[in-house]
Amino acid sequence: MAKTKPGKKDLDSYTIKGTNKVVKVGDCVLMRPADSEKQPYVARVEKIEADHRNNVKVRVRWYYRPEESIGGRRQFHGAKELFLSDHYDVQSAHTIEGKCVVHSFKNYTKLENVGAEDYFCRFEYKAATGGFTPDRVAVYCKCEMPYNPDDLMVQCEGCKDWFHPSCMGMTIEQAKKLEHFLCSDCTSEDDAKRSLNSFPVSPISEPKVEPKRRKR
Repeated sequence: MAKTKPGKKDLDSYTIKGTNKVVKVGDCVLMRPADSEKQPYVARVEKIEADHRNNVKVRVRWYYRPEESIGGRRQFHGAKELFLSDHYDVQSAHTIEGKCVVHSFKNYTKLENVGAEDYFCRFEYKAATGGFTPDRVAVYCKCEMPYNPDDLMVQCEGCKDWFHPSCMGMTIEQAKKLEHFLCSDCTSEDDAKRSLNSFPVSPISEPKVEPKRRKR
């Protein structure tokens, strides 16, 4: 009678091959793509397990870059922005090539220096439909766009709204030298109440698309 193979066992951690970096459940990692010219994939580790041959696999929840989403990259997306998707996968642990930190949007904007391993996330993303949570976000400036943390903005001392220097006819250098700033509405003493606007971040229609399995 054939012997039953021993089952899988959960691991508390995994040391990235060739390094002393230890990965634990809940950590965010960089995973090597099949195409070496592509940027590494970013994922959150949900589970680490080894089989009877001690092959270690990780269950991950993928982060998507804006350009990987159905709607693509948009003007307000930051260079280090990621979307936490509902796309889960199981991958060999040896494809992990490093660790990273995915900050909340609020904490990311407070960083004095953004390192190569720093990212941020403000949306959850449905890989099959292209939908986002939250579905709408606050907008700023005359252009009525959501905040991009990579862009310098100046605050009006009157209405307290934030504005892009270019939308106010200023250069970045001029904006940095400002000690006081009033937007054109406040300068002209236009106290009409600003309407509360929001900006849709999900596609208007939500086509059903199966998320592609990421090849290693």
